[in-house]
Amino acid sequence: MTASRTVTVGGSPVHVMESGTGPAVLMLHGSGPGTTGSGAWAATAQALGTSWHLVAPDQAGFGRTPLPAGSRGGLRLWTEQAAGLMDALGAERYAVVGHSMGGAVALALAAARPRQVTHVVAVSTMGAPGAPLSADLDAIWAAPADPAGARDMLSRLVLDQALVTESAVAARAAAMRAGAAAYASLFPPPRARWADDLTLPARTLAEVRAPVLLIHGAEDRVTPLRTAALPLLEHLADVRLHVLGRCGHVPALEHPHDFRRLLSCFLERGP
Repeated sequence: MTASRTVTVGGSPVHVMESGTGPAVLMLHGSGPGTTGSGAWAATAQALGTSWHLVAPDQAGFGRTPLPAGSRGGLRLWTEQAAGLMDALGAERYAVVGHSMGGAVALALAAARPRQVTHVVAVSTMGAPGAPLSADLDAIWAAPADPAGARDMLSRLVLDQALVTESAVAARAAAMRAGAAAYASLFPPPRARWADDLTLPARTLAEVRAPVLLIHGAEDRVTPLRTAALPLLEHLADVRLHVLGRCGHVPALEHPHDFRRLLSCFLERGP
């Protein structure tokens, strides 16, 4: 991402990375400790070039965006903050791309702002009604901010363990330490309640009018295909699902060329 700034939303600062010009695309990261907007999306943004105005915030409690006073995070806060951010940026219409937790936020935002949201891309998404907390997501949310915790978390995120390099582990451990204080309040045990908070009722999903592309790894253990993506096909009015074989929870990292092709083709189509 090429530009960094802080935008005040609802009286609280939101750190944002931006790149490119053109139609606006809000890019929402997932919930793993140490996750940031730029960390999640910088490589994808660079490869997509300057055809879109890409906006990748650190959501509240992650990276350089603090939780508002008295808040412990949650779907409602992240959705309202995302909507307020795009209002503050003057974006009247925009697409939303969300990974994991960010996918649930993207779907909730599309339901709340049907006139603004033109497309939704939900990647390895949470949000399906009744989806349980997986053992791997429980472990990721509980990962300690040290190299062992970073290595365990990364090993759960990807299928190909060759991607869990020493440099990747060191970088994630450093990011986890930097954000440990804020993150500690987000998903305390029992953690099933936070997974429940990130599920959307059928009536909310029925309010999504934008076309939705679901991208999911066939071997995703964090948000398994069977409980995370497949149920959404029953509830969304305009939806299609692309499943990537030999892929875990992070298609943008595990299959970057296929992911960028799917993303750019879908964003280029009319709403």
